[in-house]
Amino acid sequence: MELKLNKPICFFDLETTGIDIGKDRIVEISIFKVFPNGNKESKTWLVNPTIPIPPQTTAVHGITDEKIANEPTFAELAPQVHNMIKDSDLGGFNSDRFDIPLLAEELLRAGVDFDMKNKVSVDVQTIFHKMEERTLSAALKFYCGKSLENAHSAEADTMATYEILKAQLDRYPELENDMKVLSEFTTRKKIADFAGMIAFDQDGEEIFTFGKHKGAKVDKVLETEPGYFSWIQNADFPLYTKKVLTAIKLRRLNTK
Repeated sequence: MELKLNKPICFFDLETTGIDIGKDRIVEISIFKVFPNGNKESKTWLVNPTIPIPPQTTAVHGITDEKIANEPTFAELAPQVHNMIKDSDLGGFNSDRFDIPLLAEELLRAGVDFDMKNKVSVDVQTIFHKMEERTLSAALKFYCGKSLENAHSAEADTMATYEILKAQLDRYPELENDMKVLSEFTTRKKIADFAGMIAFDQDGEEIFTFGKHKGAKVDKVLETEPGYFSWIQNADFPLYTKKVLTAIKLRRLNTK
């Protein structure tokens, strides 16, 4: 089954220096773009993360400091990456919890004002886990009858993710072939930022999910304790969380 698209969708995968969204860096990124007319475009870049790759991470994806020493930094690649994804929805495997948040941090760090306002995301892992509870390699074997060669290669993982989603749509007739519907199906909880530090309550209002103000409405905290905003902006929080909090504060000021 081919995807029914109203706009392009970019499947992508990252290999990184680690799993800390705020501190780790991209060492490889692969993007596979599918257009509504069926055209496809693929790009893969090795990236110099400007920080050492821990040996335990190299053991997973095989990328060493020496291999990427002469590759461009993400700051140098950011305009190309953003140009490829800016008009597209996003798809990946565990992308809602890891790849999209980390990519957002890298883009913002490079001065690219990235957000998801006009995009939806489809996390193929969530479909898989809701339906079968397995891993990427098992998903490819289960849905496509194929073995995943070169696992933890960004390009191999990206192409596997694309093939799995098409096979999932064939297998589950109850899944609608629509990216917005699939995005809603793969969303675990309603959050305002990628790190899940600001979520939406049952009334659709932003609340903090951490610290002394856990469960409190963000608007109320900003009103009663304005210094809390400054503390978050100056502390070691993800850039996208700071961006969301700033937008909420500006919204408050504009509605006074």
